[in-house]
Amino acid sequence: MGALVGLGVGVGLLLVWSAFALPRTSAPTTPTSSALRRLLGRAGLGDVTPASVLSLSAVLFAVVFTLVQAVSRTVPVACVFAVMAAYLPIAVLRQRATRRLREFAEVWPEAVDNLASAVRAGLSLPDAVAALGSNGPEALRGDFAQFALDYQVTGRFGECLDRLKDRLADPVGDRVVEGLRLAREVGGGDLGRLLRNLSGFLRDDARTRSELESRQAWTVNGARLAVSAPWIVLLLMSFQTTAIRRYASSGGVLVLGIGFGVCLLAYTAMMRIGRLPVEKRILS
Repeated sequence: MGALVGLGVGVGLLLVWSAFALPRTSAPTTPTSSALRRLLGRAGLGDVTPASVLSLSAVLFAVVFTLVQAVSRTVPVACVFAVMAAYLPIAVLRQRATRRLREFAEVWPEAVDNLASAVRAGLSLPDAVAALGSNGPEALRGDFAQFALDYQVTGRFGECLDRLKDRLADPVGDRVVEGLRLAREVGGGDLGRLLRNLSGFLRDDARTRSELESRQAWTVNGARLAVSAPWIVLLLMSFQTTAIRRYASSGGVLVLGIGFGVCLLAYTAMMRIGRLPVEKRILS
């Protein structure tokens, strides 16, 4: 019993020593995982892990490959549609992120006006920010309500702003948060005027971008239709086994590969040419 107690005490002391003496190592993050995590943040799904998205892509790849292979009995065709299905979660996340940033761009002027009104009415800065969780625009209420809860628990304005900025994952939100942080730490009587000027600038920017996006929509939809049309035809041909089996030969594989590469290159080029400039998160 004495030896067992001594062994237990020794192991405990060794663990305590290792906690303070040995360097802490974090799990390695690959560039793909980091980019996917940023995409999840922009889409408002920061609680979802990149591994879950990759697992969903793998499941979709396996399911679609099995179904198309069972229908067409042609491995190259099944592989093409399986790759498309595996990319579907990433495409959905990008579309969700774009839609979320567009919604934020429309409501940020109203949120900044609410902040300026609250500051002018005499509310403290943390209370003015927390009030957006109940009185702010609908798209921003969830994030600011979480800020109010964080501030009630910790009382640390700077840390709560950092969490708010991570949840928003928005360039405009970064500027607003950093302006509030500067006003809190340094102080300044011009905060109300600064917020009103920022609100006017954001309204002008949102109006201009909305006009450009409405003119750009037909180009984007035309590019998507042009790229998807041949693959829809190929999917319908999969139900005709005698016709689709020709793609199992080396020549068919070459045609599929060239067609996939040309469609991918053309779609990427068209989207890049017609893409509007996106503001980067410099203050993140």
